[in-house]
Amino acid sequence: VQLQASGGGLVQAGGSLRLSCAASGRTFSSYHMGWFRQAPGKEREFVAAIIWDGTVTIYADSVKGRFTIFRDNAKNTVYLQMNSLKPEDTAVYYCAATSRPPTDLRRGARYDWWGQGTQVTVSS
Repeated sequence: VQLQASGGGLVQAGGSLRLSCAASGRTFSSYHMGWFRQAPGKEREFVAAIIWDGTVTIYADSVKGRFTIFRDNAKNTVYLQMNSLKPEDTAVYYCAATSRPPTDLRRGARYDWWGQGTQVTVSS
């Protein structure tokens, strides 16, 4: 599986961005997907996850109510809609996929494939 993340950029605090992650392959609809981020000098952290059919979503407390993860299996794409952005959201954002059972999707180690990352910068 190859994942291609896009949609990052520079935005002012309070603004919005939508990240996309396009996946190759015919079995995208069977994968659970996640978004993670890594800020300079910090460890990678979980942002959001969605199971294969989109019926269950999970969020980090820091983004709950501001970010929305959703997917379009017909387009082999998962999205992260980010609203009310804050300077502390600045990071490289990565999408990831797993074919394992959807347990503990907050852990990066549960994912088998990763995209290349897209930079999100929020100015104050």
